[in-house]
This record gives sequence, C-alpha cells and structure tokens, in this order.
Amino acid sequence: MKQYAVVIERGEKGGYGAYIPDLPGCVAVAKTEAEVRTLIREAMLLHLRSMREDGDPIPEPSTQVDYVSLAS
Repeated sequence: MKQYAVVIERGEKGGYGAYIPDLPGCVAVAKTEAEVRTLIREAMLLHLRSMREDGDPIPEPSTQVDYVSLAS
C-alpha cells in the first residue's frame, strides 16, 4: 500500500489544516488535530477514488519528511 506524506499545521486562530503534497488539492480542515487526521485520510481516499474514476494516473509518493534540529 502506498503511503503519502501528510503535512498538518496549526492555524493562527486555532484549528488545524492538513494537506498531502503529492496529491494537489487534497486538503482537510478541523478544530482538533485528531479530527484533521481522520478527515485527511478520508479526503485522500476520496481523492484517489476520483482520480481512478476519471482515468487519471495515481502519483507515486515522492515527498520526503524529516526534522531538522536547531541544536548543534
């Protein structure tokens, strides 16, 4: 099964947004982090289903995620 990187961001006024860089247009917004995690998974499944139905190619996951420390 393919695994896509998901970016989750906290909004300035609270709430959370999420998107999948390898699936442009696949986004979710919610009040809590837990809820946005659930919604982005559902959005991904719907996005991929729509792409298949339209005959669009499904992109391979290519985004890499890492954390960089400020400590030396």
